[in-house]
Amino acid sequence: MPTQTFIESEALHAERRALCRVVGELAAQGWCQGTGGNFSVTLDREPLRLLITRSGVHKRHLAPEHLMVLGPGGRPAEGETGRPSAEALLHVEIVAATGAGSVLHVHSVANTLLGEHFAAHGGFLLRGYEMLKGLEGVTTHETDIFVPVLRNSQDMPALAAEVAALLGDRPGLHGFLLAGHGLYAWGASLDQAHRHVEIFEFLFECAARRTSFEPFTGV
Repeated sequence: MPTQTFIESEALHAERRALCRVVGELAAQGWCQGTGGNFSVTLDREPLRLLITRSGVHKRHLAPEHLMVLGPGGRPAEGETGRPSAEALLHVEIVAATGAGSVLHVHSVANTLLGEHFAAHGGFLLRGYEMLKGLEGVTTHETDIFVPVLRNSQDMPALAAEVAALLGDRPGLHGFLLAGHGLYAWGASLDQAHRHVEIFEFLFECAARRTSFEPFTGV
């Protein structure tokens, strides 16, 4: 009979493979070019443990050994070497506020430009699209989905505090943008978070293309 340690290590390796598969699919879409983006899966909640991408890894070539485990506060777990993504603290805040099973951060052309364009407004609305129903809990196209936009910052503790405040004020969100930077989206599981990224990116592409032939106010 396998030991508990063996079972846990096999489960962790399965999580590593699953996250690498999803990141590879996102990279193939052109949404995390080069070393851009960071990605995590929640392993445990009490105490918090996250499996997250290491810093500086080309996402198209991501392999299980390029992931690391973080403990409470976003600190590397015992025995981990290397450096996690600089934005690991944002993953910690999102999981703490939403109970997310996975957090995915991508940099597409559309989400980068829309975030930059609507930064002064604090966000924009997506409305009327059938694909909105791909977001968990949305059952009709006849709805408005607000996409918040936060100013980008290299001060991660300050930015994490802004994220925590945003999610406290708007508990039903599935994602937000950092201006000129990219999308953070999450879900109850890795598959759901992946779906949310795909849906958001489709909707962002629609919104961005609309600006080429009619004004898109996003309000």
